[in-house]
Amino acid sequence: MWVFPLAAAIVAVAFAVLVAREFVRRRRPYLAYWTIALLMFAAASFAAFLGILNHWTPAEFRVYWLFGAILNVPFLAAGEVLLLFRRPWVGTAVLLVMLFVTAFAFNVVRTADVSPLALRLHRLPLGKDVFVGCPSSVRCLVATQQGTAYRLAQYYSYTAYTILVAGAIWSAFRMRGRPELRDRFLGTLGIAVGATIVAIGSGVGAGLDVVPVFSICLALGIAVMFWGFLRASRTSTAAVAQPVERPAT
Repeated sequence: MWVFPLAAAIVAVAFAVLVAREFVRRRRPYLAYWTIALLMFAAASFAAFLGILNHWTPAEFRVYWLFGAILNVPFLAAGEVLLLFRRPWVGTAVLLVMLFVTAFAFNVVRTADVSPLALRLHRLPLGKDVFVGCPSSVRCLVATQQGTAYRLAQYYSYTAYTILVAGAIWSAFRMRGRPELRDRFLGTLGIAVGATIVAIGSGVGAGLDVVPVFSICLALGIAVMFWGFLRASRTSTAAVAQPVERPAT
């Protein structure tokens, strides 16, 4: 089953190159965020490939957790926000927020202790087992660094996933009577569906330690997101389709 995370990493890198080229050509900020998200997805998938193929190392799990479980979906959501709201102040606000949340998550995951035993016992270790927080028998008043590393995946990804779904609904609302927004709507919907496939697959697969579910959903999810990115980035042809009036003779 290690072949699927490896395939997902290769597809994500190839796709990131295409999106980066499109960003250079069109200079759309949302394409930059999507490129970063794809590279993060590739890094997390490659770390999963190494962990499943051999026993996980602390470094591999940190990469997998930071780029896959915590930051990947927020960067997808940031790109969608910029796709839907193309005002300069929105871009500035998104940039400041993403810089802060990225730096905070990086520092937390980098400094959190991991459990070597959990890495050896499971082919798909859970964050709650690897980043050991407060023991269940102890009532902690302040979250430890380890517990924060585990909880960040929930705080970040749940919020960002809500934004993805809300963006798809908002696109549907804006599309009413405007066929030129159809590609954007279908594309953002594809992004949300792809992220859902990855979220469900990773949650179920890792939760039950079922590698096939986890691995296949990684590859399937990135394929659906690939389609969504391409569809959302299409140039509208609505104006081209308008009939040209001939001058009166």
